[in-house]
Amino acid sequence: MKSFFQSCLGTMFALIMLVGGVFALFIVFVKYVGPQPPSVPNKAILVLSLDRSLPDSPSQDDPTTAIQKALLGNMKQDLSLPVLINALDKATADPKISCLFITGNLESAGAAAMLELKQALERFKDKKPVISYNQTWGRGSLYLCAGLGKMMINPLGVIDVSAPTANLTFFSRAFDKYGVQVQVTKVGKYKSAVEPFTSDRMSPENREQIRAYLEEIWDGIKTGIAKGRGVEPAVIQQLADTKGLMSAKEAQSERLVDLLTYYDEILDELKRMTGSEISAKTFPQIDIETYARTSQVSQKVRNRIAIVVAEGDIVDGDAVDGSGKIGGDSFAQELRALRMNKDVKAVVMRVNSPGGSAMASDVIQREIIALKKDKPVIVSMGNLAASGGYWISTFADRIFAEPGTLTGSIGVFGIFPNAEKLAANHGITFDSVQMARLGNPSLVRAMTPAEMERGQALVDFIYDQFLEKVSTSRGIDKKAVHEIAQGRVWTGRKALELKLVDEIGGLDAAVKHAAQLAKIGKNYRIDNPETSQTSIERLIKRLGGSDKRKLIKASSFDTAQNELESALLRLRSLNDPVGVYALAPVRITIK
Repeated sequence: MKSFFQSCLGTMFALIMLVGGVFALFIVFVKYVGPQPPSVPNKAILVLSLDRSLPDSPSQDDPTTAIQKALLGNMKQDLSLPVLINALDKATADPKISCLFITGNLESAGAAAMLELKQALERFKDKKPVISYNQTWGRGSLYLCAGLGKMMINPLGVIDVSAPTANLTFFSRAFDKYGVQVQVTKVGKYKSAVEPFTSDRMSPENREQIRAYLEEIWDGIKTGIAKGRGVEPAVIQQLADTKGLMSAKEAQSERLVDLLTYYDEILDELKRMTGSEISAKTFPQIDIETYARTSQVSQKVRNRIAIVVAEGDIVDGDAVDGSGKIGGDSFAQELRALRMNKDVKAVVMRVNSPGGSAMASDVIQREIIALKKDKPVIVSMGNLAASGGYWISTFADRIFAEPGTLTGSIGVFGIFPNAEKLAANHGITFDSVQMARLGNPSLVRAMTPAEMERGQALVDFIYDQFLEKVSTSRGIDKKAVHEIAQGRVWTGRKALELKLVDEIGGLDAAVKHAAQLAKIGKNYRIDNPETSQTSIERLIKRLGGSDKRKLIKASSFDTAQNELESALLRLRSLNDPVGVYALAPVRITIK
């Protein structure tokens, strides 16, 4: 028996050593035998596909995909918006890049992200030619490419000039049907994040605020398209009202595109531009993902401006990279590390968050207050920096927002689901013994009126603290803050008028201001979250991930399922220790 166990242990040890050895050899292969960094050919066409979303933080491959890419010599990853813009700006000055070719349609993007990308594309257009082509043109891509140069379309293609629509999904009747009750305490008549779970339609206040910021976003889109194509905004509005989808010939007659042509004819044009023979099978070109890797040149500069991204719902505790969450403790720890790093002279926090846990938001805010005592802290708001997203922003030295940024939503709520009826419908009952009149909220029983009253008192207290913090940090009278608060969402342009933000501008403007406050001139390097990692570091990091990649475009049924799953995931992320949240009503699909 003893020899049997020794044999088993020996076999297990040998297997462990074998697996470890194979993994070590794989790491050596990727790091030392893998492909060299890509180079840029002369007179290259830079190819930008808009078949993407525009996230602020980098995406993550699952382990299997990461290993496959490494073995095939492909460590390319989807680009975050800051890295995409940085690559475009470097290409603008790169003598090897002769032209930009744009194709594809955005999967999803907010107004602020689109504006920042459009400004980068316009900087490129001022120096070099831009050509764009699509078989069909979506509204977002039309907005981005209008005014950049020649815009072309397949003769059988269509163009979407419809105005955006906000679609909300409500679940209260489904909850009633299955016996789930959602009890709510809240402050602010515009605090509508709980409406999908408590109502079957928008409240008048929510409809009012949605219409207000949709009008401003649509005004920016149609003005951008009109200016770029040399027509009046009223023309775009009329086309949206009367056509929505336009054929290629109609779009050309309305001056929305320049030429009706086929893809092979576009390729011939690109060959001519690079001096290649028409009969050639290819021409000098490089895609934006590959070019971004060539443009990440190591700068031997000690002064650093760190860009840290707060993207997703704010949750209590820790959150792993790539989870789409901002962990209060883990994010505060990241800020603390930047505070201790003497080479980091300033921090730019990019916020793209609807908020979440009030406790976690306050943990992050406290670390911001400590950080700004040592070095400048600038906030760059992305598409959304509302409620808890505004809470963590408000003490920054300066806040930048884009005109279409959604911010504010200064308000809080408590949400307490009760599944007692659902359980009873399945023959499950509960009983309890408690030592005081008031008990803690429970999933298995409804809260008593006295308990709801105490819950409302707690929400009122945290709302008052929210008002106090905004008043102190922004220098606005507390009563005035209450007037513009109450959970109301504002666009960046309106927030500037209300003194909730300091300046209209994107990430680039925030970085320049950070350098100015740090008094380091132009002698600095910018640290984006992902650019400090080598390909092998990214691979090792991804080996712990579990994200599933989208392989095909979603159908309308997939979209409906995703909306339901998103709502349920949101409920699961509500983990504040006292059940109070600063969360904006952002689960709105704009189409």
